[in-house]
Amino acid sequence: MIVLERHEKKKINCAVFDFDGTISTLRCGWESVMEPLMLEYIFGEDYTEENVKEVRDYIAASTGIQTILQMKWLAERVKKEGKACLDPWEYKAEYNRRLMINVEKRCADTVSGNSDKYIMRGSKQFLEALKERGVRIFAASGTDEADVKHEAAILGIDAYFDEIAGAKPHSEDCSKEATLNRLISQGQGGLLVVGDGPVEIRLGKAAGACTLGICGKERDLCGIDDVKVNRLTNAGAHALVDCFDKVDEILAWMED
Repeated sequence: MIVLERHEKKKINCAVFDFDGTISTLRCGWESVMEPLMLEYIFGEDYTEENVKEVRDYIAASTGIQTILQMKWLAERVKKEGKACLDPWEYKAEYNRRLMINVEKRCADTVSGNSDKYIMRGSKQFLEALKERGVRIFAASGTDEADVKHEAAILGIDAYFDEIAGAKPHSEDCSKEATLNRLISQGQGGLLVVGDGPVEIRLGKAAGACTLGICGKERDLCGIDDVKVNRLTNAGAHALVDCFDKVDEILAWMED
């Protein structure tokens, strides 16, 4: 565990988890789908290293937001190039079509009892430990809500969550912000926010939550990913872990 900043020690009552890249790796590699799609629509086949950097930097900075907002950026960027752009929802539909080719193959693989191949190491044990302590657990994702619920069920982890929230049909509202705001309005203290992207970490910090960044390599289910370390450090995470395999250590850091 890498502790970056002290946080107020308090009993954790509620935990809000990002889903993709934090627990599930079914969508591992989504960046490698979004990047060529954006380059294709913005620049066609004639793009430079500088163009690639621009798109990669945007994807890194926007990790965790609703997909439609990324597609709105794409539409504006296409316009900036003087080209006719599609409706952002059309871009999202095409992105999802390309992404789901591999996701559906992985989902099918779980039917053969291989679900643990697509879950960050120690996730089930950590979720179980939180449940045993009476913590209410929420999943909040920028992925479409129906897909998040389906994939959580496929992985056999849906029962751990009191609620699973994702992007609503034809809505740009942020499920993570909405979940945190609702918990705060209900007077819930002792919040823990866990995620591998800057969006949930920044929202968690703003809400006064204890924030844990997950910086593991998704393809290996563990091991430090330096890109994620930089991303989460810059977002202000209180601490980083590559996965959840050291449950006792994480629990001690949270409250003791």
